[in-house]
Amino acid sequence: MHPSPSVIIFTTLSGLGFGLMIFLGLGAPSVTGWVAFWFYLIAYVLAVGGLMASAFHLGHPERALKAFTQWHTSWLSREAVAAVAALLVMGIYAALAVFFGLRIPALGWLGAALSLLTLIATAMIYTQLRTVPRWNHVLTPLHLVSTALAGGALLAGQVTPASVLLLAAGLIQIGHWSVGDTRFAEAGHTLGSATGLGSRGQVRAFEPPHTGPNYLLREMVYVVGRKHALKLRILAAGFGYALPLVLILVPGAGHVLGGIAVISHLLGVFASRWLFFAEAEHVVGLYYGARV
Repeated sequence: MHPSPSVIIFTTLSGLGFGLMIFLGLGAPSVTGWVAFWFYLIAYVLAVGGLMASAFHLGHPERALKAFTQWHTSWLSREAVAAVAALLVMGIYAALAVFFGLRIPALGWLGAALSLLTLIATAMIYTQLRTVPRWNHVLTPLHLVSTALAGGALLAGQVTPASVLLLAAGLIQIGHWSVGDTRFAEAGHTLGSATGLGSRGQVRAFEPPHTGPNYLLREMVYVVGRKHALKLRILAAGFGYALPLVLILVPGAGHVLGGIAVISHLLGVFASRWLFFAEAEHVVGLYYGARV
């Protein structure tokens, strides 16, 4: 699929923001006053900024409010409802901590649970798509959620949880690439199965479905070169997981190395997320000869 900047920004920044909210809700770190203000400001800028970026990918952004009405069938709608609930609960929790120096653990736990639910709902938007076999397996939600939690732990300054989560997220990322590379072939999708004519023999296209570019070609049919994909995978794994892990484990590592670790992780996740979309083989590509 063609990587859209808005969706890459959305999934990366909102993941970091809600990941940080989870740790703040759990009291890690346990902060109040101006220190809490800056932590919550970062979390909200990332979470809300990411959600706002996602609206630019909608065909009709003015209809975004309708996303809240289909929660019983749509993971997108569930994400919207969970995100607003998480932001409201964590907003109250943050206000009490910042302005009154008061922390209510139960409220923080509820906010953390809603933030985690938001991350899961976001992941399920992509996991449920059978038309994209690379995403349609259990490692997709594990990858997206573990990466968000690792980033949240980094931003929260929680060295031990961040170390464990970075290692786990890095291994899951590698597993997601490995499994994803074989998913399209394993799904058995062909032009014959796509048209329902496979029982009549080998099916091939007589001529292109369209005489010129269209939305499907622009959004759904995109092929990234293997050499470029390998380079980006190395960069994503190195900057997103390995380097931050090494930096935070340096004895006596302070805010400077911690900040570099966060920036490195962010750059690596952007590369990983670009590949997440660029390598996603949509079955509609069969009609255009882009999948074999």
